[in-house]
Amino acid sequence: MAVRHRRPRVEFGNVPQYLMGKRSRDPIDAEVAKRVRALRLQRGLSQTELSDALGVTFQQVQKYERGANRISAGRLFRIAKVLDVPVAFFFADVDGHGSETPTHSPAIDFDLLQTNGAMRLIRAYARIGDRGIRLTLMRLAESLAGE
Repeated sequence: MAVRHRRPRVEFGNVPQYLMGKRSRDPIDAEVAKRVRALRLQRGLSQTELSDALGVTFQQVQKYERGANRISAGRLFRIAKVLDVPVAFFFADVDGHGSETPTHSPAIDFDLLQTNGAMRLIRAYARIGDRGIRLTLMRLAESLAGE
């Protein structure tokens, strides 16, 4: 009869690893993920187009953008090249906890760009050539939003 070998349990302090549950997500990783998505949408790329340029599946890009999978340094470097930004862009104005530093405001509100239709609205607005119409549209949107 063959002897079965059990994998030794890895313990952290007095708590076995299997009791610790999922590891918590780093807030900086979540912020980088938001910025990848926002920049991809701003550039007009689909997840498939970005995945093809990176040599990964589009499902992998989805996981990166949701923050389900961490982005390695090498992959982030390639993402930055494809999206034509320096790697530092993904960390600009982020403190050690993943939130934006209050003294510097980023050029893009990344949470806003996560909402459905935000990029479509921004692109359509940018195509309006008449400055007066853009101003009227902005005032209408602010009025509807209760500002």
